[in-house]
Amino acid sequence: MRNIIEFLIKNSHWTLFILLQLIAAILLFRFNSFQGSVWFTSASEVTASVTKVASEVTRYFGLEKMNRDLTERNVQLMQELEYYKKMASETEQDKDKLMVIQGMQEIMRTDSSVVVKKQPPTLMDQSFVVCPARVVNKSVRRLDNFLAIDKGESCGVRTGMGVISGMGVVGIVCRTSDNYSLVLPVINSESSISCKIARTDYFGFLKWEGGDPLTAFMTDVPRHAEYEIGDTVVTSGHSTVFIEGIPVGTITSKDESDNEMSFTLGIRLFTDFGRLNDVYVMTLPPREELTELEKGIKY
Repeated sequence: MRNIIEFLIKNSHWTLFILLQLIAAILLFRFNSFQGSVWFTSASEVTASVTKVASEVTRYFGLEKMNRDLTERNVQLMQELEYYKKMASETEQDKDKLMVIQGMQEIMRTDSSVVVKKQPPTLMDQSFVVCPARVVNKSVRRLDNFLAIDKGESCGVRTGMGVISGMGVVGIVCRTSDNYSLVLPVINSESSISCKIARTDYFGFLKWEGGDPLTAFMTDVPRHAEYEIGDTVVTSGHSTVFIEGIPVGTITSKDESDNEMSFTLGIRLFTDFGRLNDVYVMTLPPREELTELEKGIKY
């Protein structure tokens, strides 16, 4: 400490010069809107560039875990595909039974039976556009977390679009610029996403109350809903943001709601936000007619 004081006294003219320069810079950028906006824009670009480089380094060291997760997900998808193919094959062989896979596409009547031709369900049957993006900044330990991605309006990203990862739901785009976008993730207290129990189709709303970024809650689940611990929860499709069937997580617990009229289920999220690097921005086909119809509804 003594050496520091002696050094400052010895170089007092330089210390004073630097201090005055700092004060002048603060006054310039704080009380002049033009200079302040230039500083803010430049600082934001520098911060985005630095965080992007940092995310590249983090992404490199997390590739092993991410590849393992994607491999497991691909195996699961292949198993589901084989299951639906088997169902479709059984339908063709047994023409006396009516089996529904995703919905009736064509009904062929014969003298003694009803034949239904169907295709295995796939996300691509419901047309949507996917834009790959990379997470350049994120927070996971706050009550109101946000993600920043490196795609913006120049790539067609707009406010209100859904964001998913290779493992499941991530969140919704809430703000955009030319080259970057902010995403309101599932782990934000303002987030609310319609979802359902995949096995029984009972639905509720996915919410997060802080704490563990891998644990959320499915609220407003009817008391007569059928479920089991370990059941998979997916998006319900009851919105213009996410199509039906995108993975959300698995049920881990059950609690009574505050009004004792419904259940609140604990959900273990598939998406690990602490390791999240690559995402996809998706948009559904226009549904202006439905949106216009719902404007007059009062909740």
